[in-house]
Amino acid sequence: MAETLRVVVAGLGNMGRSHALAYHTNPGFQIAALINRSDVPLPDGLSGYGIRRSFDDALRDEKPDVACIATYSDSHADYAVRALEAGCHVFVEKPLATTVADAERVVAAAKANGKKLVIGYILRHHPSWIRLIAEARKLGGPYVFRMNLNQQSSGSTWETHKQLMQTTSPIVDCGVHYLDVMLQITDAKPVEVRGMGVRLTEEVAPSMYNYGHLQVLFDDGSVGWYEAGWGPMISETAFFVKDVISPNGCVSIVMKEGVKSDDIDTHTKTSTIRLHSAATGPDGKFARPDEMVSMAGEPGHQDLCDLEQAFVLKAIREDLDLTKHMDDAVKSLAVCLAADESVRSGKAVRL
Repeated sequence: MAETLRVVVAGLGNMGRSHALAYHTNPGFQIAALINRSDVPLPDGLSGYGIRRSFDDALRDEKPDVACIATYSDSHADYAVRALEAGCHVFVEKPLATTVADAERVVAAAKANGKKLVIGYILRHHPSWIRLIAEARKLGGPYVFRMNLNQQSSGSTWETHKQLMQTTSPIVDCGVHYLDVMLQITDAKPVEVRGMGVRLTEEVAPSMYNYGHLQVLFDDGSVGWYEAGWGPMISETAFFVKDVISPNGCVSIVMKEGVKSDDIDTHTKTSTIRLHSAATGPDGKFARPDEMVSMAGEPGHQDLCDLEQAFVLKAIREDLDLTKHMDDAVKSLAVCLAADESVRSGKAVRL
């Protein structure tokens, strides 16, 4: 029998609770401690664990094999390095850090201590997004990437967003996912980033913005944009656009009518993938109709968290080489942070 890995989970927000549930139901893991700054309601299955306050105390007392870090972004790097130096493998939610230097520091600590570092790019484990990326690569570049994820948030969701924006803008927090998708589709290098942002509420600091838009230019002529806005004023119109265009056609995600932007399952569920070929016949008309690929039965949010943690277990047990995984996380973060710099400076940033 393979050894059961003892894990501590730091941060019990939406993602932290979901990851903790994934560890609870996976026989390859045993939860050693849940850690949060305050008491929060726990779902069925987790209520028996109790909540500790100190991450460092849990590392010292429990000597876990794995540390899951789902705290706010500004603590990711320090927590990850401390866990790696304490002998833990680490799963850390995206973004890996709030600066490129800190992200590189975490990667260096993983390599120096011979431990696995997995970053929470949940879409990498989603069968539908894997299919979308494969179909887009078949088309060949140069590409146009059109992507967004806006959230009309209120109540507890808006409170969470305001907490996140104390350290991280929407185009960085969410944008790393979609820059990662772009970079998996094209082999071209991003060379320039432009960003713009607007503070639409006095409920966030004057130095922060709750609506942002970035544009990225690649060295093969590909271009892409990503848009993210959070708050009660954000429009539900076209809040979810996932569209990749090439000279040979396009591949898109088509959402069902009536879905809500603050529904966490909406952020990952694809409903249908639409494949369009630009090929035409002798009459100049399209040679074939668009193909609608149903994604019925795809995993929900908790299922995806289960898949992520199953990958963590596999990476540790099979000693997977995560060099590219870590490098990709740093690259996508660098693009989004450059966009944030552009928002603040008003100037394009060369990469």
